[in-house]
Amino acid sequence: MSRRCDLTGKGVLSGHTVSHSNHKTKRRFLPNLCNVTLESETLKRTIRLRVSANALKSVDHRGGLDAFLKKAHDEELSPRALEFKRLIAKAATAEAEPAAA
Repeated sequence: MSRRCDLTGKGVLSGHTVSHSNHKTKRRFLPNLCNVTLESETLKRTIRLRVSANALKSVDHRGGLDAFLKKAHDEELSPRALEFKRLIAKAATAEAEPAAA
């Protein structure tokens, strides 16, 4: 399993640990990933994702998974999140069609 956020695609960064004597040693900056279950109102099911804490705050701020994916640009999302965004958009249009007819 990769260390990558399922929603935003945020991954591992590399850099240096710098000592007091300015000696540099390679290190890795790992994203703060959490295993969460988010509920999609449009799909009427739950989705298990491995999400960074920052993305989880954004989902909460925007009002849930459906609203987060609807507002997010495609370039910002990971491939798995793009698939969920497409499924949610398809389900939303299917819900709206019988109401209009």
